[in-house]
Amino acid sequence: MPGTRKLGRASDHRKAMLRGMVTYLLENGRLETTVTRAKEVRSMTEKMITLSKNDTLAAKRQVLAYVTKEDVAKKLFDEIGPKYKDVNGGYCRIIKTGPRRGDAAEMCIIELV
Repeated sequence: MPGTRKLGRASDHRKAMLRGMVTYLLENGRLETTVTRAKEVRSMTEKMITLSKNDTLAAKRQVLAYVTKEDVAKKLFDEIGPKYKDVNGGYCRIIKTGPRRGDAAEMCIIELV
């Protein structure tokens, strides 16, 4: 269930950070971050892609309420959603890359499959 990790942030900061990271991932296709953040981003990204497979006005409004850029939402419904039309989940891949130099946090790359 998405939203169970607190990530050491206040709730408003955490929600804004996750919205920005999901938008960046959908815009560019890949993102480098820590493993725990990537797991939260993956769950929310998969929810957005699942919504975009159903091309209705309600789905568009739900996606626009979460994604911070209109052109990314348009790309989600025009390109990404139809690409995964026949796939039931598993749209993102997490690849661990090792510890970060400064604080040894476990880093990874999350990308769209």
